[in-house]
Amino acid sequence: MNLRDRRVHYIYFIVGSSFLILFFNSGARYAFGVALKPMIADFGRGRAGISAVFLLNMIIFALSILAAGKLYDRYGSRPVLICSTILLSLGLFLTSRTRSFSGLLISYGVISALGISGTSVPLISAVVSKWALRSEGLIVSLSLSGNSIGQFLLVPLFGLLTEWYGWREAYLFFSILILVTNTLLSIFVIKDPENKGAFGKENNEDSQSISDLDLTRSLKTRSMWLFILMMFICGGGDYFVVTHLVAFATDFGIPRSEAAYMLSLYGLMSLIGILLAGPFADKYGCRIPIMITFLLRVLLFGTILFFKSRPWFYIFSLFFGLTHLVTAPLTPYLVGKMYGKSFIGGITGLINTVHFLGGGLMGYLGGLIFDLTRSYDMGFVLLGILSSVAIASTYLIREKRHSI
Repeated sequence: MNLRDRRVHYIYFIVGSSFLILFFNSGARYAFGVALKPMIADFGRGRAGISAVFLLNMIIFALSILAAGKLYDRYGSRPVLICSTILLSLGLFLTSRTRSFSGLLISYGVISALGISGTSVPLISAVVSKWALRSEGLIVSLSLSGNSIGQFLLVPLFGLLTEWYGWREAYLFFSILILVTNTLLSIFVIKDPENKGAFGKENNEDSQSISDLDLTRSLKTRSMWLFILMMFICGGGDYFVVTHLVAFATDFGIPRSEAAYMLSLYGLMSLIGILLAGPFADKYGCRIPIMITFLLRVLLFGTILFFKSRPWFYIFSLFFGLTHLVTAPLTPYLVGKMYGKSFIGGITGLINTVHFLGGGLMGYLGGLIFDLTRSYDMGFVLLGILSSVAIASTYLIREKRHSI
């Protein structure tokens, strides 16, 4: 078997291990919404107070993504993944043991956020993207689907553990699970390609790298700023809903276990969205699926203002979930199209930093809006307006190779 054939076969190990890392990572990330009300009861804080912990987590996470991307470009994926997994597991362990609000801020708000940054969708998508030159959208989508299936299976498990043993023991279990599985995968399976051409294409990266744009030069293009604006809005919608969906549903009489199940269905539908997004982008380009995503969000945010019965909560969860990860495989894909792949870690790092800063801000504002108005309606109005802005900004992006 020649080198190219070995490379073709090894990409399946990369896809499988990336899938599993995101599978377990997503259980830790999306469980916060299930633990929101129990944490409020334990720490005696309002929704804005506990949401502030989530805001801090997202700020640290977002800023760390940029650093993780640069470290990945310099040192490769394996050391970044191993160190990040250890930090994430430590943060979740300390979260499960802390008895003070300040301890929660440090353990979940800071330590776990540092760990999540190097084991989450942005870095994994950059790792997989470097292995694939043909059908890149599909390959990245398959890898990132672990995030969706993890949310679908592990969030209900977290909910059950919370019902049976409490949220602290649930986080303790997840910390051990992630430490064992993700560390082993990072050590023994994950690695970076020696060169491109994972499907047997000739490697011409050296000739292409001359025209590749780094982060500084990419910021001189209008498309980059439009991309950043769209991703900020995207993150805001994602984490407003992920953080508050369970609490929102229970406010209208739905049991917490059923609300957690809605959040898991949200994750299952995000699998469908991510698997459709990649092949669709391969055929029609990245902008069209992104614009469709935000159009659907405008409709959903408008609908939930008027319909809040059990069936409509399911409809909202299912269809919003369909939009949740559409931009995840398309971000490195579009960056590669516009700026090349030589500096993909740093560029996608900045884009995703902004995405998660938007998520943290709207996650916090959701709690603040509820505490002030006893309703999430104003948040949905704001997100509907912002989603319309995102449609326009996506349309104006030039989906072709840029040069300075």
